[in-house]
Amino acid sequence: MASLYDHKESNIRRTWALFTGFLILVIGLGFAFSYVFQSRAILAFAILFSVITSFIGYWSSDKIALAISGARPTEKKENPYLWNIVENLSITAGLPMPKLYITPEKQINAFATGRNPENAVIAVTQGALEKLENEELEGVLAHELSHVGNRDILVSTVAVVLAGVISMLADFFLRSMLWGGRSRDNRGAGGILIVLGIALAILAPLGAMLMRLAISRKREFLADASGSLLTRYPEGLARALEKIGRDAAPMRAAHDSTAHLWISNPFKGKGFHKLFMTHPPLEDRVKALRGMSL
Repeated sequence: MASLYDHKESNIRRTWALFTGFLILVIGLGFAFSYVFQSRAILAFAILFSVITSFIGYWSSDKIALAISGARPTEKKENPYLWNIVENLSITAGLPMPKLYITPEKQINAFATGRNPENAVIAVTQGALEKLENEELEGVLAHELSHVGNRDILVSTVAVVLAGVISMLADFFLRSMLWGGRSRDNRGAGGILIVLGIALAILAPLGAMLMRLAISRKREFLADASGSLLTRYPEGLARALEKIGRDAAPMRAAHDSTAHLWISNPFKGKGFHKLFMTHPPLEDRVKALRGMSL
């Protein structure tokens, strides 16, 4: 369906923008490191590290996301019901059949990952298979397949690796400052640069979190709409989202770095995580779905 591909180009541009922003942030941190510790080798290492990490992010971020979620591959003979739904949806969408994974979680949830449609993976929780009716599960899977068609999967999956690396480097910089590493000349311009370096280290994790938020919120509405056009039955996904909202099962493998991948935030908006929800409210998504006219 043509609607699946309406946002492909913008998501490809967003992926390159993500890589560019990551390179700038890491090199900026490396420059601050090199000044504070008076070593040009640190800046050279930061440049090399950012290039290598970007390469890993492009080629292996999907494997990292699957490992974090505890997902395991499944074949048609093991889950023919799941396989047939995805196969039929893939044919309708004109997309390659993605690999299918299942996580042992009891919470109703699912996500898509991979660098392109030819290498796409859809993972669903055991809870989704057990608790959703046929039309509801089909709606969820169509939503995830729409992420594949819309080329959301690369930028969202790469964000898992890049945001985590930014936070790790910033944390290392701050700890190094606390341990006493600093430039001999901390006056004038040198002192200002150190302050800027510390500010960059503090703001980098926040920037990484805001990056995931920006990626996630709009794309969920787009995938809801594209998935509903694919099934021709928005009510199925709407009912699934309502069940997800009522589902109280915790997710043991929930992680901040992968929360934006799931169809619904695995933390359920509890505690500190409520301040940085990576998804629009379920109520708004259900309302939008029920307002669609096909």
